[in-house]
Amino acid sequence: MSPIHRKVAVALTVAALALTGCGSSSGGSAAGGKVTLTVATFNEFGYESLYPEYMKAHPNVKIVAKKAATSQAARDNMNTRLAANSGLADIEAVETDWLPDLMKVSSKFVDLNTSDVKGRWLSWKTKEATTPSGQLLGYGTDSGPEAVCYRSDLFKKAGLPSDRESVAKLLNGSWDNYFQVGRQFVAKSGGVAWFDSADAVFIARLNQMPNPFSSSSTEEKLIPLDQNAPVKDLYTSTLKAGVDDKLSARLAQWSQDWTNAFQKEKFATMLCPAWLMGPIEGNSSGVKGWDIANVFPGGGGNWGGSYLTVPKMGKNTDEARKLAAWLTAPEQQIKAFKAKGNFPSQVKALDSSELTSSTNAFFNNAPTGKIFAERAKAVTVMPFKGPHYFAVTTAVNDAINRVEVDKSATVTASWAKAVEEVKGLSD
Repeated sequence: MSPIHRKVAVALTVAALALTGCGSSSGGSAAGGKVTLTVATFNEFGYESLYPEYMKAHPNVKIVAKKAATSQAARDNMNTRLAANSGLADIEAVETDWLPDLMKVSSKFVDLNTSDVKGRWLSWKTKEATTPSGQLLGYGTDSGPEAVCYRSDLFKKAGLPSDRESVAKLLNGSWDNYFQVGRQFVAKSGGVAWFDSADAVFIARLNQMPNPFSSSSTEEKLIPLDQNAPVKDLYTSTLKAGVDDKLSARLAQWSQDWTNAFQKEKFATMLCPAWLMGPIEGNSSGVKGWDIANVFPGGGGNWGGSYLTVPKMGKNTDEARKLAAWLTAPEQQIKAFKAKGNFPSQVKALDSSELTSSTNAFFNNAPTGKIFAERAKAVTVMPFKGPHYFAVTTAVNDAINRVEVDKSATVTASWAKAVEEVKGLSD
């Protein structure tokens, strides 16, 4: 559901561990054979109306929901319970970026690679959660296929085409083309930047690389950052476009300045996964002109997405697996999309007319279901995320922000600092 950065999007009030709190243990069998299943999620999965529906169809099952306010709170809780080998829910929701760490303790999770769910998800979604030995750690929930969200009014003022079909044609192609159109825009925009954040552009480009930081072997071989020419080129070319060419508004995503910028015409485009539609609309109250183009620089791209796992420490793992399979079935994912906008990752859901006919009034009635379904099918590469992926990505993110946002270091000096930080990681 949420990516590395999204963890700070919501205030860190944990809270609503709706039942027995963080320390609760998994469910069990009550008298009379009734099974209690705990389901731990975070943010919004859109399952509130699905739990009663499942319990009505399965009167022997009682579902107890636990919801953390942020993914980071949920991750901290999960790591603590895994270390203690006790206290996890029967079903635990996880983000895609947690998977490299969970691969190291895969023996603590049920293998969900069962015949009844084969072919349910897009291949890249399943591959992300599959260990080298073939164990499926989680059933895919939502995904984050990316398109380009843009301000049609600002495009028009700068003399660029502004309807979504023309913008898709204008931005179709490489990142160099996206930057070149940005230079044309900035030359006539009167100070409005082309995009919000160089860091967001870097992440989008990184997500199109199959092996940004290491090989895909079971024994991860981390590429020393000072020898990683492709990632360094990504770093320098992104900062050149953002800072030297003045295409970036130089904002850290999820910061207060970034939130306020939606009201101040600070930038004209955003690289937007489906889940970002909500924050854009929420931060743009009273602002008109947002639209979505069915295009993404460099081809397809995905940012974020989640899974449901079944820890082995649960007392009713078979019933938990059945519930997880039902919650992630195409029919239920369509309902979750309608409830909270979480974009499905299931093949049948992406072809459903209920999804493809959906529109979004805030984004000029854009056919968001059709656009993001096509963007999901355009994804051909997902980066291999070894155990050090999160740490190395964070080091380079910080390097970019030192140059772009804080203005506390040069491009060269900030890269050198990131190189030193990554040297501390073992391979």
